[in-house]
Amino acid sequence: MSSYYAIRELPGKGPFSRGDYLVLFGELFSRGYANGLLNMAKHRGLTVVRTTVGRREKDNSLRPLNAEELGAIEKPVINVPLEAGFDLEAVDGLDAFINCLKDVRSSEWENFELNEGLMEKAIQQGRERLTKHVRKFVAELEQIVPKDKNVYFAHLMAGGVPRARAVLAPMNRVFKGVGERFCPSEKFWNSGLGRIVARNFLEVSAESYGILLRETASFREARKSKVIAYSGFGYHGTEVLLKDRYTWQSYAPYLQGWAKLRLEEISKEWHKMGVRTTVYNCPEILTQSSSIFQGVELPLYPLLRALKRESPDSPRTEAMWNHCQRLLKPGKALYELMDLCEAAILSPEVRSQSVFENWPQHNSPKQMERLLSTSDAIFEAHLDLKNLVTFPLSEIVFSACGRLMMNDVGSTSSPVSWINHDIVAKCFAEMQ
Repeated sequence: MSSYYAIRELPGKGPFSRGDYLVLFGELFSRGYANGLLNMAKHRGLTVVRTTVGRREKDNSLRPLNAEELGAIEKPVINVPLEAGFDLEAVDGLDAFINCLKDVRSSEWENFELNEGLMEKAIQQGRERLTKHVRKFVAELEQIVPKDKNVYFAHLMAGGVPRARAVLAPMNRVFKGVGERFCPSEKFWNSGLGRIVARNFLEVSAESYGILLRETASFREARKSKVIAYSGFGYHGTEVLLKDRYTWQSYAPYLQGWAKLRLEEISKEWHKMGVRTTVYNCPEILTQSSSIFQGVELPLYPLLRALKRESPDSPRTEAMWNHCQRLLKPGKALYELMDLCEAAILSPEVRSQSVFENWPQHNSPKQMERLLSTSDAIFEAHLDLKNLVTFPLSEIVFSACGRLMMNDVGSTSSPVSWINHDIVAKCFAEMQ
């Protein structure tokens, strides 16, 4: 783990203060990591510049937001469609590249033969489109941001599951299949469908960050005396408190992992050139977008023990424990849930797919059976599946991440930093 750098102590206030700018590169939709950063920026008095990925018409053409859509977004906003990826690129007579899958039945996905040349053409078109739009975005940003202000660019783009039904069925089996429904993620990943997913993940989650860094070079040059910093949201496993020791673990199969590694590489490349860029590998949370990865929420529960360890006398810690306990059925205790999580995460079948040096890893039948059965048992212990313990714990994580990133970015010497449960718990004790 020689390339591993974790934030262990709470950073100072950092270079960003009232009057500076936070630029969100990518559209903010549902609750998630970026909300913590947004809340911290507002608290600090930064002006937040929002952007959009645009919208697709029925013919798949990409357009800016219309007046009604624009009215629902806080200003200032730059209305240039910054959608990344290539799945909806019109190429060689297809209205969208992904239409090459329209006749693929979910039961026959393994037989799909990918036209690699067609995909490469769509990828190139997607990059050229995004680059062209980023240049328009930068031109408009120059009109908004004075040259005497510090600027923080937060890259929000992630995911990139191609918009095709043929992809969804095998992916659902990869992430939720057990027994006869189990599907090896490696088998899917090496298939024609899997290669499309892999490349779109790369374009959306990683290569878009490189385009942002490259196309804002003149923006940085015009503000040499100011702090211009960049961050990306990564994931590369998390240290959680297990058997009274902070231990690194990771969810598998995290198919975006290869794209997240590329995101780290891009940050390292530009950091060597003197650009203030850091990819923050954040802890697991459970949101609407991450719910497909059932079992990814298990490492969240040990956060409660980390809170007690790092701030045992804090009234906020006691209040959070009491609140989470009230979400469980009578006779169920938080300790029981955490013991279940700990046993699953430390089990041989799960640990074998959670080795730092081999990350990211694919799934195995026994590992998925253990993760999913544990997850089901914990869900069953709740009073209401719409009101889970993981929700307030996720709020703690992304609030802490936002605070840490705002204070750390621009002043750190590391192009890649891990935010683990120890520093999240320390941050929680400091938050009001």
